[in-house]
Amino acid sequence: MKQTINSLYEKKQKSEPISWLTCYDYSFATVLNNSELDMILVGDSGGMVALGYPDTLPVSMNEMILLSTAVRRGAPEKFIVGDMPKGSYEASNYDAVSNAMRFVKEAGCDAVKLEGAGSMADRAYAIVDAGIPVIGHIGLTPQSSAVLGGYRVVGRSSEEVNRLYTDMEKLASSGVFGILLEAIPPKTAMELTKKSNLIVFGIGAGKFTHGQLLILHDLLGLYPNFRPKFAKNFVPYVLPEFLAMIASKDEIVTFGRATRRDGLHEIARMAVQMYVADVKSGSFPDENYSYKD
Repeated sequence: MKQTINSLYEKKQKSEPISWLTCYDYSFATVLNNSELDMILVGDSGGMVALGYPDTLPVSMNEMILLSTAVRRGAPEKFIVGDMPKGSYEASNYDAVSNAMRFVKEAGCDAVKLEGAGSMADRAYAIVDAGIPVIGHIGLTPQSSAVLGGYRVVGRSSEEVNRLYTDMEKLASSGVFGILLEAIPPKTAMELTKKSNLIVFGIGAGKFTHGQLLILHDLLGLYPNFRPKFAKNFVPYVLPEFLAMIASKDEIVTFGRATRRDGLHEIARMAVQMYVADVKSGSFPDENYSYKD
């Protein structure tokens, strides 16, 4: 059953962890559609892992719409969030609403995500006022990482912690239904989560948020250039089961033609299912995939 904002809030109220993954194309979207995953983010990270850019800054709205429409075709039963790329919302409320509307009308997204607070909270308010659900994003915000001094953990100093609280309050006032915390020490993320009435997601923010996000290409070990500390490659943990399943088949060619379960699609499905199960049980992320407080 496709999640809604109401059902996601119900999960929060019942303390049922929410599982969230990125996706950028049709084939992997079919994997996610046939899993118990709650949400999909068509992230601007697709600019790096799918389009080959050195970072997320060059990604355009047209490219994000292309990726998002492909994911929607492959995952019609999932709650999909479109990631507003750099330059698509900062200049004005008009730009923000117009581009957010493209995600909804052209790509069939259920919500959008944008980075930052401050004046970006005004952009979020305008998008929400136009009838489009929004998720905010604070902590490490890759689109403005240069201002932060690069890709680093945010929230270890009292000054940064206070700023995070202020940013969360501004975004809550703007009408967002959720906030993504990125690269934040677990204790800080836990305190932020406790004090918020919103759904709080984490990526590199420890296990105490309401939901977890991970980059699909990190989960599958598909991106060779970089893997952050918080990202777990699940493939090595499901390969023994996959190989045992293949070994049990008398005719691998016949089995593969009949089921298409003899290759990467099946390995990806198994890895995603393990991720979802570990999020729901609270075993991911553990201390090996969390920053130190």
